[in-house]
Amino acid sequence: MWKVATLWYSLRKELALAWAMLRHPDTPRSAKLAVLAAGLYVLSPVDFVSDLVPVLGWIDDGVVAALLLALAARLMPGELHAALKARVSQRHPGAAR
Repeated sequence: MWKVATLWYSLRKELALAWAMLRHPDTPRSAKLAVLAAGLYVLSPVDFVSDLVPVLGWIDDGVVAALLLALAARLMPGELHAALKARVSQRHPGAAR
């Protein structure tokens, strides 16, 4: 059960970081577009693997979203990404596990 809690805290931290990336004025547009694409892919009914397939559909959404969020992090300046990550870690101390 603790693995589910750890996964939940990590997900909250990543969502908070994505939200901070979208809101910060110095974030490049390409990074913001990657974050928006990740959100749209998760919410979109059009997937590589349909969500009707019980587990594979969710794994597909998670993998594509994680790749797009990693791309957004790479498109950001390093110091800005580190500052946003530190700010999110201060707000969500339980997520820093």
